[in-house]
Amino acid sequence: MHKPSIFRLPPRLFAAGVVSCLAILPASAGERLDLATEEYPPYQMSERGFVTGFVSDKLREALGRAGLEARFDVLPWKRALQFAAARSGQCVYSTTRTPERAARFKWVGPLAQSEWVLYALAERRLSIARLEDARPYRIGSYNGDARDTYLRERGYTVETALDDLSNPQKLLSGRIDLWVTDRYSANRFVQQNGWRDSIVPVLRFRRVDLYLACHPATPDATLQRLQAALDAMRQDGTAARIEQRYANWPER
Repeated sequence: MHKPSIFRLPPRLFAAGVVSCLAILPASAGERLDLATEEYPPYQMSERGFVTGFVSDKLREALGRAGLEARFDVLPWKRALQFAAARSGQCVYSTTRTPERAARFKWVGPLAQSEWVLYALAERRLSIARLEDARPYRIGSYNGDARDTYLRERGYTVETALDDLSNPQKLLSGRIDLWVTDRYSANRFVQQNGWRDSIVPVLRFRRVDLYLACHPATPDATLQRLQAALDAMRQDGTAARIEQRYANWPER
């Protein structure tokens, strides 16, 4: 696989939350995928203009094995979903395959798993043994997230932020009572900001698979090659080795 070329964007685009890079891989004419994702470390993240994270790294390896060219873009999550729904060859990751999304896209994966967790302020000592116990509280989520939809459909009080990283600040300021998020990503963010003793997990309530979701007009043959490459990576241990490179991310 050729080394990816990186397109460095002007600072004003970084400020707008958009990062792009093009992975130059051997491909036939027309066999290109445009992949959108969000800033959600360590699954996917931008570092010095390059899209990395263990899911991004898995996809880049699979694309190389499948002989496909791809462009990676980091966007706000709702825009990333809209991007994938716009035209053939455009995809979004890492996304949950919900009933509402299932028929809207073609799916490749799973790429990883996500554990859904409720966090609260340690000083409040909230006792939440099951999800039903969270019903009286204001729960912070973010725009377009599957957890937001899941809780709203079940009648919970959900306050939606533009992005997930706004929710710890809302929790600390008392604007929400609980924060619903991914355990792996949240642990990293909480520790990096020195909130380990202030923001704590109170309930793990669901585990879901994460996928690449592509526009339904994307050629089946292209996605089948990508799926076959991912399957082979799981079987030969490459996927596990990529995840291991991120094993030192903060854990509780």
